[in-house]
Amino acid sequence: MPEPALNLELLGLLRCPRCRATLTVDAADLACKGCDARYPIVQGVPRLAGEAYAESFGRQWNRYDVARADEDEATFEAKTGVRPRELVGLRVLDAGCGGGRYSRLVGSHGATVLGVDLSTAVDKASSLCGALPNVQIVQGDLLDLPVAESAFDLVFSIGVLHHTPDPRRAFAQIARRVRPGGRLSVWLYRKNTPPQEWLNSGARAVTTRTPARVLEPLCAALGVLGGVPVLNRTLNKIVNFSAHPDWTLRVCDNFDWWAPKYQSHHTVAELSSWFAAEGFDDVVELAPEKSGGMYRWAYEHDLIIGSGVNVTGVKAG
Repeated sequence: MPEPALNLELLGLLRCPRCRATLTVDAADLACKGCDARYPIVQGVPRLAGEAYAESFGRQWNRYDVARADEDEATFEAKTGVRPRELVGLRVLDAGCGGGRYSRLVGSHGATVLGVDLSTAVDKASSLCGALPNVQIVQGDLLDLPVAESAFDLVFSIGVLHHTPDPRRAFAQIARRVRPGGRLSVWLYRKNTPPQEWLNSGARAVTTRTPARVLEPLCAALGVLGGVPVLNRTLNKIVNFSAHPDWTLRVCDNFDWWAPKYQSHHTVAELSSWFAAEGFDDVVELAPEKSGGMYRWAYEHDLIIGSGVNVTGVKAG
């Protein structure tokens, strides 16, 4: 399969992670104009960082095929507050693109998209988006984002910042890439009740040290439980496992919860305060994608493990 074509407009927005200078592009690498550092381009993906703390995500997104066009479109709208038809002509940053399902969605709706991820999931993302010349995937670290500031009409991050060692710093990094008048949308794990937090954190202290070859069968077993209606409405409020109707997504969701080294949980007030501190107006909490009286009651009382806090705002001019 031929390598995806490089998008020179988007590559022009990249900056050297070492000195923040601009980069020149050729077929093999990016060269820094400031410090002479060079960054390879492998399979159409500039590599400006190594995997570091994100190894489990490289395994996860390259192993499981989770792109579901209709579901991804509904999830994107719910978690960004942006209708896909509003994306035409926008310049968008997918901050933590994983396997590329949202980068592909946004690009297919006419936006110019830069997808950045630290893990080797960029290989899956590049392949998934290969037919879209308006999408460029880059391997880079959100904690030291190698991208020009104030350059994007929309920046979004869905379920990523809470897997970094410093979510607040990562938030500041992506917030500074939004142009004045542009929009930022972020989804993070919700902080649950103290007993739920203690139990799941204790279990994760074991699972994050468990080899993937052992953990994956356990996640598959939890996927079986997730298909049992009585259990996926009760037991998974105590110990988290996915109740998604799709088997592959259930197993992937379970691995996503139990494998990563870092996982932080947050409140709406906390996330909203980050938006305010970074100069955003019109800060709004977005409603969850799911509905129903019992679900909303449990959600609002922080009882649903794996649910999120979801906020959007507009960068002040």
